[in-house]
This record gives sequence, C-alpha cells and structure tokens, in this order.
Amino acid sequence: MTLNKQIKLWSKAKKIIPSGNNFYSKNPSRVNIKGWPIYFEKAKGCKIWDLDGNYYYDFSFMGVGTNILGYSNNKINKKIIKSINQGNMSTLNAYEEVEFANLILKPHPWAKMARFAKTGAEANSIAIRLSRAFNNKDKVIVCGYHGWHDWYLAANLSSKNKLDTHLFPNLKTKGVPKILKKNTYTVKYNDLLSIKNIIKKENNISALIMEVERDKKPSKNYLFSIRKLCNKHKICLIFDECTTGFRETFGGLHLKYKINPDMAMFGKAISNGYNLTAVIGKKKIMQSLDKTFISSTFFSERTSYVAGKATLKEMKRIKSWNIITTKGKKIKEGIKFLADKRNLKIEFSGLDALIKFKFLNIDNEKAKKIITKEMLKKQFLANDTIYVSISHTDGLIKKYLSNLDKIFKKLSQHI
Repeated sequence: MTLNKQIKLWSKAKKIIPSGNNFYSKNPSRVNIKGWPIYFEKAKGCKIWDLDGNYYYDFSFMGVGTNILGYSNNKINKKIIKSINQGNMSTLNAYEEVEFANLILKPHPWAKMARFAKTGAEANSIAIRLSRAFNNKDKVIVCGYHGWHDWYLAANLSSKNKLDTHLFPNLKTKGVPKILKKNTYTVKYNDLLSIKNIIKKENNISALIMEVERDKKPSKNYLFSIRKLCNKHKICLIFDECTTGFRETFGGLHLKYKINPDMAMFGKAISNGYNLTAVIGKKKIMQSLDKTFISSTFFSERTSYVAGKATLKEMKRIKSWNIITTKGKKIKEGIKFLADKRNLKIEFSGLDALIKFKFLNIDNEKAKKIITKEMLKKQFLANDTIYVSISHTDGLIKKYLSNLDKIFKKLSQHI
C-alpha cells in the first residue's frame, strides 16, 4: 500500500494552505499514524478510495458524522444532479428553501421558524446573535463544543483554559479580542450548581447553549431544572444538536427527553454530506433577526436544500435512526465481548449510533494508535469512535470485529 500521490500533494498543500487543510479533524497530524490516507478520490456507502488506488472501509468518523445514509447515496445524488441541471444559483430564491423549512419544523411543534446556514459554527453563532437581540443581554453560558467563533473561544482567554473538557483541549485564542474575556462562562455537563452560581452573580446572561447529550446521559431532572432556571431568569435555552440531531430520533434528541429549548441547531445529519445547517426556534425569538443583520450569498445556494429535503424524506421512509441505533448496539456488544474475552476493561460513552470507547486497564492513547495502525493494514479506517451509518452492513461489522479481536489479543499483553 503506497501513498505517493498523497504525500506529494500534502507537501504542496502545507506550502499554500495554512496548516495544510481547512478542517481540523481531517488534518493527518491529528491521527499521526504512518500510512494514514490523506485525500480521497471516491466514496460510496462506507467505502473510500484514496488517490493512490487503495480502498478502506470507514469504521471511524464517516465524514465526521455527516453521512448517516452512506457516502454518495443514489437517491440523494439523483435529486442533486437534477437540481444542478436546472441551475444552482440565480438572482431569485430557491423554492426548496421553504419546503425544507417545513420539513425540519414538522417534528418540532414548539418551534415556529427556521433559519439556515452552511456550518455548525455559523448556526451556533446565529443562535447566540438572535438571543442577544431578543433579550438585550450579552453574556453566555456554554456547555459543550460550539465551533470556532470569537464568542465561544473567548472562554479560553482566562488564565485557565475553560474549554479543555468541551471536546478539544488547548484551543488557541490568538486573534480573539481580549475585551470578550468575561463574556463567556463554561460549565461541565450535569453540573447544575455551577449554572446556578453563575446566574446568582451575573444578571446579564443572554443564553445558555449546550449539547443535549454527548458522552454522558443527563442526570435525573437535569434538563428539566435547566429549563426551569432559564424560564425564571429570562435566559434563552439553546440546544446544539448539530451532532445528535436525527441520530437517535427523527428530529432533535431533546424530543426523547421531552424538554423543549427556545432554539435548536442541526447539522451533519440533515443533508447527508452537503453543506447545510439549521437554526429553529420560537417565533418571538427568531423574529429578532429584524433587529440585527445575518446574511450570506451562499445561504441561498440551492443544492443544499434539495439534499436536505431528500435526506429527511429518506430517513423518515426507512427509519434510519432505528437502523443505526440497532447496528450501533450490535457493534458495542461485539466490542464488549471481545474486550471481556481478553480481560480488557473498556468503557463506552455517547449514543448507540455514535460509539466512543476507552480502555481502563491499559494505556488508552497507545491502544488507540495500535488499533488505528493495525486496522489500516486490514483496510479499515478505525479508532475509538464510530459514527454508525446504514451502510455498515452485518458482513462488514463481522469483518471489523474479527480483525479487532486479533488486535485486542495483542493489547491484552499490555495489561
């Protein structure tokens, strides 16, 4: 297996693109494994072909969670190709924008209006802007990962990096205005007391923005208590569902817990790899858009709405959330069985359809690298995280677990 074309291209990329590429999670330095492919030529189902003619089965990030229906889904592609032939951009609006708004609002009767963007960071920032415009307050409490914009990274301007436990540690803040230092507070998940303490000393909190669930499940009455607190202090409750949305339920994960926010954001899953994110919310808050300015040429681009429509309809038709949850449980059970067999202590976190595991009785970081390196030899992209897709067939799951068993046998020697 050679990567000659990719290595040459990567060398060139580092000279003309700062850091080499545009997406942090896809930078090969994040994997730091010799032989890890860098560029893809083609992707279909859960199979990826690189520039040097090698192929791999993606049992890792699946486009970092963007392809529940598999890479290059035929039904979605057919709709996209038709729309491209009819024209993607014009002086007028795409009617599909309205149709997609109806589709994404339907599972969420608490929300009356929707606004769209291209990235999760943009959607989060739109929600924060709307909350500030609505209640005329400035400061924000965050619980989770919400992108790269100044309002979020400002939490790391303090002497102690307060975002370290929110997905990525050591996020750098050069270029973020220091005047924003005291605008963003952070709290750990399930820590209701910290939220109460912040609200007690600070009466200028505009929004509490959080992920409904990532690695941990909410403790009893946690989400209910947060909703009650926000109501009492006139704070906008914003659920960032860019990762969790449409993965365990048709709509937001908050539907499962029966707690409605004031606004919610969706991304990744809603258009199966095409660039579309959504902010939905209560009418009185969403109409605050008229008091501020949020606009971008490519927010009106047509193919994303076409992809979004096709994706939500196909998800609903096949009940994709049930499929990937069932497959995820099967993979988890398989990994647990293999770990027990080799006396490896393992811990899972996250949704069944968004698997994450770590080792407790061996060096976890070393184990992750060994898994990635050894699975690569068997043409699997694998690590400690699996975004489950409908394209992860039973046959491929069996093959994945078979290869993993041999690696676990080697890892057991490190106990």
